[in-house]
Amino acid sequence: MDKSEPIRLATRGSQLARRQAAEVQAALEDRRYTVEIVEVETEGDRITDERIQDLGKTGAFVRALDERVLEGEVDAAVHSMKDMPTDVPDDLVTAAVPRRASAGDVLATVEGENLDDLPEGAVVGTSSLRRKAQVLNARPDLTVEPIRGNVDTRLEKLLAPALQAEHERRLDYEKEQQSAEARDQKRDGDDIHQDDEREYDRDVEEWFSSLSELERAAMEREVETEYDAVVLARAGLERSGLAYDVALTDLDVNDHVPAPGQGALAVTALDGDVADAVHTALDHPRSRVETTTERVVLEELGGGCIAPIGVHAFIQGGVVRTHVQVFNEDGSESVVETRELDIDDYAPEARDLANDLRERGAADLIAEARRE
Repeated sequence: MDKSEPIRLATRGSQLARRQAAEVQAALEDRRYTVEIVEVETEGDRITDERIQDLGKTGAFVRALDERVLEGEVDAAVHSMKDMPTDVPDDLVTAAVPRRASAGDVLATVEGENLDDLPEGAVVGTSSLRRKAQVLNARPDLTVEPIRGNVDTRLEKLLAPALQAEHERRLDYEKEQQSAEARDQKRDGDDIHQDDEREYDRDVEEWFSSLSELERAAMEREVETEYDAVVLARAGLERSGLAYDVALTDLDVNDHVPAPGQGALAVTALDGDVADAVHTALDHPRSRVETTTERVVLEELGGGCIAPIGVHAFIQGGVVRTHVQVFNEDGSESVVETRELDIDDYAPEARDLANDLRERGAADLIAEARRE
């Protein structure tokens, strides 16, 4: 491929999607390619008030980008692999799977609690059927409510109630001080508690100035649902630069098995020179084997984003250790399996694993999820 010709790279317009595209752009530019980023609005971006699985066919965030590739308007597209449908158009190839980031989920809270610390009835936000089932499987006493939006939006919704309540307390405290001064009262420990003095050592304006950009945005958000915790992908938080803006607790990947392909990016292109160039510059063989294993299991199970399915594969020596969970929607029933697949024959063995799970009841759970 002529490196003087720019590679037009399609991406969604969200902050996370743009950062992911920027990673791919930087890697290609390191190989002296010129890259032009093209933002594309998808159906999933336009519809913000529905659960992800209610948007219709799998790939609400993907197909609009791939259509641009197929029509020749762009040369390649960057996707979060977990959003990609398993049925890819014939003319399209996954040109590269870059090195995968963390595959796991985290519990985001205001105070740093883990899942066991949350009080009975606490509200956990997620729009993923898989995450909902996993949370309820571990803590059936919790309440799981849907939450939509980009990563920053979800964190704002989590932080908003506590920040807004703190703001009101500080405003009330300042009014009390001003009233006391106006009446020329003595300000001793009987009138203003010393604990309050220490807690509010800054005025409201100074306190607000000390908040992060994310926290300030949360202050302006209208609160509809008060969440005690939100479940998110660690990779998305890290790529968005938000991993240090809120307290995070990693969820064990054996109990909360990630979505197939979670943490990985995929670059799609028409088979040809661009695909070859992207593959040479970006493809990470280990990540490709692990994510391909996960997607083969998903494809064979036939769940798509409709059923609560987690699949996580990683290479250990000469095997691909693969852990699969299939739940019903409330997490009360499950089919679970961990199997070591021969790395030289991982794809057919992944299909065998999925078929065994189907026969053990996974097919019934998936059919139930489709009916619901």
